[in-house]
Amino acid sequence: MRAHRVVPALGLSALLAAVLAGCGAPAPEAAEVASAAVPADAPLYFPPPAGPWATVDPGDAGWDAAKLDAALELAGERSSSGVVVLHRGRIMAERYWPVENPGPGYTNQRQGETAAGHAKEDVASVQKSVVAILAAIAAERGLLTFDDAVSDHLGVGWTQASAEQEAAISIRHLLAMTSGLTPQLAHEADPGTRWRYNTPAYHHLLRIIAGAANESRETVTSDWLTSRIGMRDSGWAPRPWANSDIAVGFLTTARDLARFGLLVQARGDWDGVAVVEDASAFDEATRPSQNLNPAYGLLWWLNGQPFRLAAGGAARSDGPLIDSAPPDLVAALGALDRKLYVVPSLDLVVTRLGDRGSADGSSFNDAFWDLLIQAAPPQPDSE
Repeated sequence: MRAHRVVPALGLSALLAAVLAGCGAPAPEAAEVASAAVPADAPLYFPPPAGPWATVDPGDAGWDAAKLDAALELAGERSSSGVVVLHRGRIMAERYWPVENPGPGYTNQRQGETAAGHAKEDVASVQKSVVAILAAIAAERGLLTFDDAVSDHLGVGWTQASAEQEAAISIRHLLAMTSGLTPQLAHEADPGTRWRYNTPAYHHLLRIIAGAANESRETVTSDWLTSRIGMRDSGWAPRPWANSDIAVGFLTTARDLARFGLLVQARGDWDGVAVVEDASAFDEATRPSQNLNPAYGLLWWLNGQPFRLAAGGAARSDGPLIDSAPPDLVAALGALDRKLYVVPSLDLVVTRLGDRGSADGSSFNDAFWDLLIQAAPPQPDSE
């Protein structure tokens, strides 16, 4: 599959040479600024809200450009609409593709384009990790605590459980997926004793946060997060195709999602401004939230754990989430293989949007990282 736009973070002369060679890649959505010979330990770079976004050549960052290209080609072959790779905040690679023969899920979830013609997509459960950060901000503003009973914010009757059973469910239980509820919000276990990936139960969190702030979800998300880090093409949108339990989706783009990943990499700082005051909130969100499924934090997926439970059920698999990826990788994962990977040890943020990318008996996670890790600089052995 041929990408319709490629920004491989080349220097200006190399980019001109590529154009003259007939690569046919259209102009970038905003003129990128090539960063000549950026040292590997350069400070984190934060892109401005509009205008140029600095780039870095893979070789200058210690990466193998040809092997990085192989990983991107694999992404294109696996129905990706866009991939952005940041190294210390600078664009190291960026590609976009048309999604050929999209399934009905992708057709529903692609909801418009940017001015440059790139997809704005409902990124499914990637939104959960965004809401985790909104919950952390609400807590540091004193609007709630994670140990509050959900009923304290929503009142009695938000589940199908008894009032006594319902009163035992805390905000933390919703964040950790240990509410003890079925997807129909009926009681099946005491809170904290069973892990179940429960999207209908999770969807009450945004109601809690917005209600505690006495603002709409759109205002809270914009004022607290997206407008502060330049996510101009992101926001909440109705899902007319979905049932009422999951009726609101988070629209974003590959670039905007990369901005969010950079905020996570910077532990809440954005170019010297604390978007999240307490950096320890990221530690809490990105470490095991319980021992039932150590690969799950507070609405974040975690690599490097001894076993994991699948989102679609309670089946246990031994070993890490992604075998070939670094153990410190954390991820926001959504249906149709929407991805945000943050890897502190590699100074890396990667986003992937598009249609389902798992094929040929291998997941997108495994296939992509099997190639991407080959392009990375050698890492010291961890003893």
